[in-house]
Amino acid sequence: MTGPKINTRFIFVTGGVTSSLGKGIISASLAKLLQARGYTVTIQKLDPYINIDPGTLNPYEHGECYVTEDGAETDLDLGHYERFLNIPTSQANNVTTGRIYQSVINKERQGDYLGETVQVIPHITDEIKYRIRLLGDKNEYDFVITEIGGTVGDIESLPYVEAIRQMKWELGSNCLVIHLTLIPYLAAAKELKTKPTQHSVKTLLEYGVQPDILVCRTEKPLNDHIRNKIALFCNVDSSSVIESIDTDSIYKVPLLMQEEKLDRVVLKKTKASAKQPPNMKKWRSFIKKLESPRRTVNIGLVGKYVELVDSYKSIIESLIHAGTVNNCRVDLRLIHSEHLSHDNLEDKLSGLGGVIVAPGFGDRGIDGKIAAIKHLRENNIPFLGICLGMQCAMVEFARNVLGLAEAHSTEMNPGTPFPIIDIMEEQKRVHIKGGTMRLGAYSCRISHSSKVYGIYGREEISERHRHRFEVNNQYIKRFENAGLIASGVNIDSGLVEIVELKGHPWFIGVQFHPEYKSTVDSPHPLFIDFVRTSSMI
Repeated sequence: MTGPKINTRFIFVTGGVTSSLGKGIISASLAKLLQARGYTVTIQKLDPYINIDPGTLNPYEHGECYVTEDGAETDLDLGHYERFLNIPTSQANNVTTGRIYQSVINKERQGDYLGETVQVIPHITDEIKYRIRLLGDKNEYDFVITEIGGTVGDIESLPYVEAIRQMKWELGSNCLVIHLTLIPYLAAAKELKTKPTQHSVKTLLEYGVQPDILVCRTEKPLNDHIRNKIALFCNVDSSSVIESIDTDSIYKVPLLMQEEKLDRVVLKKTKASAKQPPNMKKWRSFIKKLESPRRTVNIGLVGKYVELVDSYKSIIESLIHAGTVNNCRVDLRLIHSEHLSHDNLEDKLSGLGGVIVAPGFGDRGIDGKIAAIKHLRENNIPFLGICLGMQCAMVEFARNVLGLAEAHSTEMNPGTPFPIIDIMEEQKRVHIKGGTMRLGAYSCRISHSSKVYGIYGREEISERHRHRFEVNNQYIKRFENAGLIASGVNIDSGLVEIVELKGHPWFIGVQFHPEYKSTVDSPHPLFIDFVRTSSMI
């Protein structure tokens, strides 16, 4: 195994006490502070589930599946990494246990181990370490931050914790462990309790890993007594006990971590130079606009997973980014598509400046999406359809304008006489779903006379995809003659990427996922213009 760049530091972020404490946000916040000091930083996520990738996981269980430029279906935390750092991630930034075991088994089948007994130690842990070092080897980052999914003590996470132990032993001060825990507040006793954190650190110690820094999630400020108590019982300096107090926006966390001197402690412990003070001027400007909007715009999001907002995480964050550009606060109304019908559309969609019809798979809630789009089209309400949302717009238009009453997608109705949306020819023989879709970045050419050309300001764009079904080009002329034009097409295949309706204030559907490319530093132009128009209605 080759070693990493000599100056690459490896930081591991583990979690204890409970899940969903925000390891991804802490990782991204630290990375942002180090980046603001002039360091090159990347973040990766190691997930302990056995799935090869998150692409076929149920959104109710897992939340959004995020897609990278190179077509990797990844954990939603990679979206946070990109939104904070404004640099793309890749296949190497998300590794699952399933992929680790698959790689080791493939090597064993190929004879790489020369008939050795293949074991968790050293073969699985060596593969984990290889995946961790890979980012440092290939890209020569100053810091590689690795977030370990799950909670310390989970059976599934044990090989990852062992790999951390080995890397700390191998790399010394070039390796550091941050442990994120919960300090619960008991209202009855009116005090914060440190015992859960003590037990979590004890579990880590039993596995041979001493955390270097403790980040303590809390709803009440930590006083010096509590910090000193945690430090004493967890074998860390009191300056290494970092408060992570609850806040109303994830984007404030980097500034809170800066106040807590997390980046300084990391630099000291890894023996890295301070270089320069972190330049967070642009980030602070973003926060100022976020906190002091001049007006509010009401926007609806129609989807079938609205009970779990993480299913639409990137869309929601993209609206926040676009809102700050327009100096307005986006008041988002989540609308369940299964609960929509022609009888309640007026009530459910009333008071909205614009509506997004969300992506998804399967026929559940489709009728509600189509009904909503008809209402938006006929009442000149701004509409953005993403992936399946665009396909629903095509079906609605075919039925109610072109007069093709039985028009549908073959995903929902394989026997439709008017397959407006159909599966790609090369996908018709594919039966294993995972990793078979059109994934990752594809180029699109935009018509100069279109609205989207004015929005993007250029003829060629690149956007990320995640789908198997496409607009059937046999019907394009009929659509365009009726006013729904294909304003953007794939450069190589001619597949429709963007449609827009002539004579409507803002009616655009996109086959791709613009939300994947919106960041704090570079909000996506489609969302910016959609929010701007919606705020004027």
